[in-house]
This record gives sequence, structure tokens and C-alpha cells, in this order.
Amino acid sequence: MIHPTCVVHADARIDEGAELGPFCTIGAGVEIAAGSVLGPNVVVNGPTKIGPDNRIFQFCSIGDDPQDKKYRGESDSRLEIGRGNVIREYCSINRGTAAGGGLTRIGDGNWIMAYVHVAHDCCVGNATVMANNATLAGHVHVEDHVILGGFTGVHQFCRIGAYSFAAISSVIVKDIPPYVLVSGNTARPNGLNREGLRRHDFPAEEVEALRRAYRILYREGLLLQEAVQRLRDLAGQSMHVARLVNFISSSERGIAR
Repeated sequence: MIHPTCVVHADARIDEGAELGPFCTIGAGVEIAAGSVLGPNVVVNGPTKIGPDNRIFQFCSIGDDPQDKKYRGESDSRLEIGRGNVIREYCSINRGTAAGGGLTRIGDGNWIMAYVHVAHDCCVGNATVMANNATLAGHVHVEDHVILGGFTGVHQFCRIGAYSFAAISSVIVKDIPPYVLVSGNTARPNGLNREGLRRHDFPAEEVEALRRAYRILYREGLLLQEAVQRLRDLAGQSMHVARLVNFISSSERGIAR
């Protein structure tokens, strides 16, 4: 299942159940599991581990050196990609840096559209969608079930909370709390991600609790500390509000407000 025009380093480990299209280049330290399919002209450099059942389309650059001036070729620089991801044309995903923990990680079941860039030391969860030209700077953490609209840009060290949604061309420079919809440059909240909650079958009582939490956080003119204290009272009644409180309380960059 390896096309004869591919160039595969002797140190690479390609499962016999994987498929490499024409003119792929696979470097040292690369592992590709069964069921993963690489289209034509994909370049993978290591150390990179690609799990099972991924589909990587043509002209992607996977696991190349971090775009970081501090990077000096250190060996602790890795990329791990989970299972069942779709990575469309011309995407670039860089390995980690020693200063950032050494690891860039993509979880499972993500839909990564054309021209997306995932920089060094990013951590992307499961079942996310990144539309065309979305860009993650270094050290960004994206939690599960996030949707980033086309041309969304995320500043380094930001966190994007679970079930949040960024509209097209959003510029994100602060942490985005879970369940929140943002838009604009710079990105500001525009309500709950109600469609996302509906698609994931959130119970009506949890949606109502999150609606009350959003009003406290964004609509009542409270200082952040005052809002968080009010939210703590509500968190005992809702696991999702509790998650929201934990996210805000652990934010180092501050949240979009």
C-alpha cells in the first residue's frame, strides 16, 4: 500500500494496513498506524506518531520543525495525532518545543479543513471542527467539540473551552469560556452556542442553567470576581456551570468579555 514513488526513511515504521499515495515523503522517527491514508505529496517528518484511521489529503506538511526562533533542533520535539481525523489539503501541523513541553497533540475525530495551521505545542481535543484557514499560534489548547470558523486566528497561549463556537474571521486574544459563541476582531461574546448545545442533546435544564450563567457573566454589569462568586452558587445545581467556573478560575490570560 506504499506507492513506488514514495520516499520512506529506513527508520520510519509504517503499518502494512496504512496507505501512502504517490510522491509522499516520510522522515525518520515517523510511525503510521493501520487504516491511515495519506494522499499524494504529503510530507511527514518525525518524531511523529499518526494513529489509526486518519485521512490526510494531498500537499499537507505534518510534523515538521516548529516555527519558533528558540528552537535549536532539540530531540524533545514530537507530534502525536490520534485516530479518525480528517486533515484536508495544504494543512501544516508542527511538532512541539522543549520550552513548551515538547509535544503537539491532535486528539480523535477532528475535522481539519484546508489550509489550517496548528503551531508548536498546541493541544487539540476531540471532535473539533476547524474551517478553512483557521490558525492556531503556539501553545493553544482547544477543548472537545469546538468549532472555529474560517480564517479564525487564535493568539498563542489561549484556551478555547469545550462546545464553544468562533464565527468566521474571529481574532481570539483571550480565553474563550466553554459553551460561548464569539465573533469579531477582537472576538467578543455573542451569546451561548445554542445550536451546538442542541446538536449534542444537552438537557433543557442544563441549557437553562447555562443561560442564567451567561447572563450573570456578561449581562449584569458585574466585575469578574463578583460574577464568578455568583456562578459558584449556581454550579452546585449544574455540572456544566461547574465546568464553566473551573475554566474561568484557571484562566491565566483572562477570558473574552
